Amino acid sequence: MFSRLSIPTPFQVGPVNAYLAGRTLVDPGPDSEEAWSALLAELEKRDLAPGDVERVLVTHPHPDHFGLANRFRESGARIIASEASADIVGDFAGRLAYEQEFFVDCFERHGMARSTAESVLELPEVYLEYAPSCETDRVLADGDRITVADEPVDVRAAAGHAQGELVFEYDGADGREAVVGDQVLPDITPNPLLQPPLERGDERPRVLPAFNDSLDSLREVGYDRVLPGHREIIDSPSERIADIRAEHEDRTENVLAAVDGKTTAVDVMEELFGDLPLTELFPGMSEAVGHLDVLELRGEVTRSERGGVVVYERA
Repeated sequence: MFSRLSIPTPFQVGPVNAYLAGRTLVDPGPDSEEAWSALLAELEKRDLAPGDVERVLVTHPHPDHFGLANRFRESGARIIASEASADIVGDFAGRLAYEQEFFVDCFERHGMARSTAESVLELPEVYLEYAPSCETDRVLADGDRITVADEPVDVRAAAGHAQGELVFEYDGADGREAVVGDQVLPDITPNPLLQPPLERGDERPRVLPAFNDSLDSLREVGYDRVLPGHREIIDSPSERIADIRAEHEDRTENVLAAVDGKTTAVDVMEELFGDLPLTELFPGMSEAVGHLDVLELRGEVTRSERGGVVVYERA
């Protein structure tokens, strides 16, 4: 049903996949002139102009996926996303400010110098120019059904990689298929980045345990083919999901081995990766804290506070 359109991004991950079926576009890419030109060229190949796109579906609220949505909305398209995505996309600058405030405190509590945490959290401000805020016209939830190019498409909620991520399932020419955003990627093991709570004062979501559970659920569906947010289409999704889960299990064991006495997440990160550059500290902390969350839920480590700093010990 969907055609894959490779759209350039200025980010390390490389091009993002947009998908087109009829007059429905999924994940148009970041708001840059290079991305816009590439997308226009792809539409022109199909005798379409921006005003011909009737709907834009957003799998999740990351700049490389939703950034161009507002240009299409200005051309008359309806923007469709989950409720959580709609909240983030509707005020992306406000969301970033909230994340910065939350994670400076969070990283300090997990053993990072506050000045370092402040420097780390200044870096994402570069994303603002690629992600103008955009209103959502229709909110989707798990279990909803929409029609794309005269075919039924089922909506499934996913978890872990981003708040409000959606998977779009349908019957394709070769069996059950799905557009999966960044939940399942070829060649890349997705590392769910830490997320703040949706509501101030709530508990921080445990993204890696949620991501693992979400992958297990997707594998149980038994897709014949999945369309990822980056790189090539995956023709053996169950095998790829199993590989991702195995790689995460290996890392969880490495994190357990790094817990020696009262250990902070920063200690674990340094044990795993050594001296990381500033640009890699947020992903590094996401891995360390994420796998410690997994171990804590399994009862293999315990968490406590010592002088206002969160420390972990083997159970």
